[in-house]
Amino acid sequence: MHFQQLTYFVAVAEARHFTRAAEEVHVSQPSLSQQIKALENELGAELFSRARGNIALTDAGEALLPLARRILADADTARHEVQELVQLRRGRIRLGATPSVCTGLLPDVLRAFHDLHPGVQLLIEEGGSHDLVRELARGALDLALLVLPLPAASPALTTVELLQEDLVVLSSPAGPAPGHGGTVRVADLAGEPMVMFRHGYDLRELTVAACRAEGFDPSFTVEGGEMDAVLGFVRAGLGVAVVPRMVAVRAGQDLRTTPLAPPGLRRTIALAHRTDVAPPRAARELQRMLLANGPDRRDRRAPRDGPHGLDRQDGGNPSARP
Repeated sequence: MHFQQLTYFVAVAEARHFTRAAEEVHVSQPSLSQQIKALENELGAELFSRARGNIALTDAGEALLPLARRILADADTARHEVQELVQLRRGRIRLGATPSVCTGLLPDVLRAFHDLHPGVQLLIEEGGSHDLVRELARGALDLALLVLPLPAASPALTTVELLQEDLVVLSSPAGPAPGHGGTVRVADLAGEPMVMFRHGYDLRELTVAACRAEGFDPSFTVEGGEMDAVLGFVRAGLGVAVVPRMVAVRAGQDLRTTPLAPPGLRRTIALAHRTDVAPPRAARELQRMLLANGPDRRDRRAPRDGPHGLDRQDGGNPSARP
């Protein structure tokens, strides 16, 4: 039984005339009659009585008509549902991102995406890169914005570098500026009271590693906060914090931003998804917008061709400057 046969059957049932039904469905009358006969043969029952030129439904035809109409209506609904997804009138994106990326990069990009595709639902999962890799692996996320390099035991993920950004030092304007000559060396942070993120933050690990490379452990006045809490503690004068420049730009004029002296600290943000699963249509469109309109485009390396147009990097292969 084919949709075309059901379409012809319903047309004849409504027109009660084979020639007029053929005209309505834009097919020749012999072709329509042949398909109706094939349907009757398959069902093992005549659907129309043709006594003296009058077309009437048989009992079998009467039983089939409401079912055929329902099948064709369901098929039409399915067609429209798929078209809406393909044309991004509907859909869902499950996007993971580190807290600093949520604060610095995503608001503008998500607003632009929502303006273009208001029917697509945006679900954001905020977490550290280790947590996001785990969520990608179990299929709970379509895409994730995370910090390279990936954890050593990461599953096979397809990644493409989105941007590299400098880290800066935030402090309260009420206190003395850290460092000398308008910049801060990592060594200048020795003995400087610091506000530190909770365990699991990539920024915490990067900052602590940089300080230890200079021969000291950082001194924390407050630790364990999320991004907004850390910014609030810095505003209150509890200490300085090392944050991405994107976050500092959005932090407002009530915080002082001091660059780190060369070579400074940098981190690399990448888009990632599972290598064995292509992201859904809506997620691919958001991915395209992020790659086309993300900040600091001049610093991004061109991705190599890989699955789904991204550069495949497994485990800890990608490297980021500290």
